[in-house]
Amino acid sequence: MYRYDQYDQAIVDARVDEFRDQVERRLSGQLSEDQFKPLRLMNGLYLQLHAYMLRVAIPYGTLDSRQMRMLAGIARDYDRGYGHFTTRQNLQFNWIKLADTPDILARLATVQMHAIQTSGNCIRNISADQYAGAAADEVADPRPWAELIRQWSTFHPEFSYLPRKFKFAVIAAEEDRAAMRLHDIGIRLVTRDGELGASIYVGGGMGRTPMISHLVRDFVGSDDLMSYLEACLRVYNRYGRRDNIYKARIKILLHEIGADEYRRQVEEEFLLVKQLGIDPPRAELERITAMFAPPAFDPAAPDAVDRSDPDFAVWLDQNVAAHKQPGYAIVNVSLKPIGGIPGDADADQIALLADLGAAYSFDELRVTHAQNIVLPHVAKRDLYAVWRRLTKAGLAEPNLDLITDIIACPGLDYCSLANARSIPLAQKIATRFADRQRELGELKLKISGCINACGHHHAGHIGILGVDKKGTENYQLSLGGSGAQDVSLAKITGPGFSEDGVVDAIERVTDRYLATREPGERFLDTYRRVGFEPFKDAIYG
Repeated sequence: MYRYDQYDQAIVDARVDEFRDQVERRLSGQLSEDQFKPLRLMNGLYLQLHAYMLRVAIPYGTLDSRQMRMLAGIARDYDRGYGHFTTRQNLQFNWIKLADTPDILARLATVQMHAIQTSGNCIRNISADQYAGAAADEVADPRPWAELIRQWSTFHPEFSYLPRKFKFAVIAAEEDRAAMRLHDIGIRLVTRDGELGASIYVGGGMGRTPMISHLVRDFVGSDDLMSYLEACLRVYNRYGRRDNIYKARIKILLHEIGADEYRRQVEEEFLLVKQLGIDPPRAELERITAMFAPPAFDPAAPDAVDRSDPDFAVWLDQNVAAHKQPGYAIVNVSLKPIGGIPGDADADQIALLADLGAAYSFDELRVTHAQNIVLPHVAKRDLYAVWRRLTKAGLAEPNLDLITDIIACPGLDYCSLANARSIPLAQKIATRFADRQRELGELKLKISGCINACGHHHAGHIGILGVDKKGTENYQLSLGGSGAQDVSLAKITGPGFSEDGVVDAIERVTDRYLATREPGERFLDTYRRVGFEPFKDAIYG
């Protein structure tokens, strides 16, 4: 994984000192909240309903055991003993005191971590495929490219105050495990005539007006990538709406002028930008790529796994994915225990994950956009030992991609923007369907507590949006979304429900699915085959 050089470390240390001074001036009254707000947001600090929330960047979801242990220590010392892993592969602490924030950032800096650009109208944390470097279907490890983009975008003087927040995702396989098409810019690494390059997708996003991105260029070579991205951002920065926050995202710009006109302007701008010489030499990408070299796999690692323990076998089939190296596997650790809070892990669990990463995964862990954790390089001979330790810690729920593997935002329990609670609803749904989840098969359910869609409800096979209906929490149900390579946006079924009512409605939906599906069909496959109306009839009929 990437290691800071002296420049990276100096940048992060200087930001800590700068923010310490800003916090001291806020606490002394020299800065008002209105003056302080843009400063704290640039450092990932939000003021929520009950306390400050600090969002820690985990670039492209990759971290090591030392960094994970630091997160556990901060959870113990400064929060209420836990952290919340998010859909942008970050971690949030929800109970932070303002006076403690500089000390937290200083501790993060000692392990090459920070909260820079995790908020504000800038380029946010770069996300990537959580199986990067381990998946058999990738054309290359996308993380060196994500790191190059991170370095280019950090403190970029032209893009520090964009019309609105901006999100990148980088993948390198046909299977999209990072919801790439629902980002402002999505990058898929591809090869053409033996050359590695990228297809560029622009204008995706969720929120108030969900849209799927457009293919703007089918191939950009590595020597031109930074210039091309610079051109994409320049056109947006020039014409993006700053007069209306609801129309400020790049997706609205493409919708208003059309993908063809946006593409024309980007190509024109690219010719100008290319003359500036901002693309790094190939040696820089090679320098970064060397830090992501494959670990020292054991070529003699056995491929066989003893499946005699039936509970272990269930977990193995559900939560363990194929690795490109014989004798190894990718372990998905579910942060979705039945009745638990999606994405939450307590300090002891976070520390255990650090221990497992160090002992069994070449000191590497990943955070997924589905709010789970991945141990990317586990020898198959160690899978049973890993499962035993996860089981003891309450982290071995075998529910990856099942209905209880719910994505959920913090909702009205924490967030000042939310209209409804997400956490209690997720707990009720998981409890109701725990005994049926394996019968239902792959079924991705996602919950957002407001229209900002931090829970990705537009991309759920079943999506739920919490709204305020005359002072009462109300839940809209949507069907048919997907954030994968078969990307689609969910369709609202009709009038909303109470918290208990929407759980009942989901049961009617799943009953109709079981009665209608053909052999081998996922829920999404059946929905697309039979259409919207049979499910709507089941819900409201």
